[in-house]
Amino acid sequence: MIELGLSRVARLLQQTPLTWKAIHIAGTNGKGSISAYLSHLLAAGEVRCGRFTSPHLIDRWDCITIGERVVQESLFRQIESQVKQRDQNLGIGASEFELLTATAFEIFNHERVEVGVVEVGMGGRLDATNILTDVLVSVIAKIGMDHQAFLGSTIEEIALEKGGFSNRACPASLTTPMRLPRIQELGLNATFVCPDKVEEQLPPLAQLFQKLDLEPHQQENMCCAVTALRLALSKIRPHVDAFSLLPHLSDVKWPGRLESVNLQPLIQRTEPVLLDGAHNPQSAEVLGRYVDRKLRPQSGTVTWVVAASSGKDLAGVLCSIIRPGDNVATVEFGPVDGMPWVKPTSAVELASAVQSLSEIGQVESFEGDLLPAIKWASKVAHGRPIVIAGSLYLVSDVYRLLRDA
Repeated sequence: MIELGLSRVARLLQQTPLTWKAIHIAGTNGKGSISAYLSHLLAAGEVRCGRFTSPHLIDRWDCITIGERVVQESLFRQIESQVKQRDQNLGIGASEFELLTATAFEIFNHERVEVGVVEVGMGGRLDATNILTDVLVSVIAKIGMDHQAFLGSTIEEIALEKGGFSNRACPASLTTPMRLPRIQELGLNATFVCPDKVEEQLPPLAQLFQKLDLEPHQQENMCCAVTALRLALSKIRPHVDAFSLLPHLSDVKWPGRLESVNLQPLIQRTEPVLLDGAHNPQSAEVLGRYVDRKLRPQSGTVTWVVAASSGKDLAGVLCSIIRPGDNVATVEFGPVDGMPWVKPTSAVELASAVQSLSEIGQVESFEGDLLPAIKWASKVAHGRPIVIAGSLYLVSDVYRLLRDA
């Protein structure tokens, strides 16, 4: 169950002063990538850093890293048990995400991190992570329509919720084009960044862009991360030149985002498959542009394996990625550990939404096991591109299949 608010997590951590400083990241799309860039760069600058993102990828504890390594399962379970016992003893009734947030923050204390890079779970103003007090810099990534049932029905309302997490005394790095009156209403000390002005704002990063083959949204996320890094380092390592760390950006890997994977342990296919967690119209539009530019010129059609969380804008996602002639397998992701409220859209309902598009190729729905859908996609693709997308939880299921194989 999702229940926004700060009172329960505040009671959970009432007797646990946080011993580290934070970089706090909100937004609709790009939070995870910005988090990865920042923690990697901080580690490269010899800052002991923890990272907390959501959702997890394969196991519940892999959303917490220390020094760019996933926290040990034994330590996670030990501290999680203590947090849950405290919740029970005090009769708090904290949600799963609040318990996870408290566990991550306690682990950061235990591991003596200097900086915790913390991604907002949902919204910002009332998100459990907003219990943070010692924040070096707030980051607001691109904002779009998502979680309207909790955050509001318009971009302006959602922006206020997501931007409302930032302490007014704390500098903020923004990629999103929030209107000036909204910035004034939130009282943010904001620095806007965008790739179009990178040569003016971050000249060394512009040189790196010339070497790397990046999509526009990747450039935008890097701009935001580097700006936030400079603001943070000015407070904790004023002698360190943030620009000297930029070469390490090329080493950052963020699974499930425009990622090419080999599924040969599962299927008899030598060509890689594109794996992407695009799950709302904004991220789907980015994925659609990438596929149109990189994959379609050689093959024309694409075969998709798609899933979606219940309540998502199916039309907005599907129209952004699927083109006439494409083949589509619709699937359902499995239970999400620690997030029982997350449910998949039924494969049959998703297939119906796909078939409402014009001139679609073959469409097949698969309930339950994901592997038959992947095998079907491989068969009908005949070596042409396959893309698995629509949900980060679907990405997780693919990784579990590969691990088991």
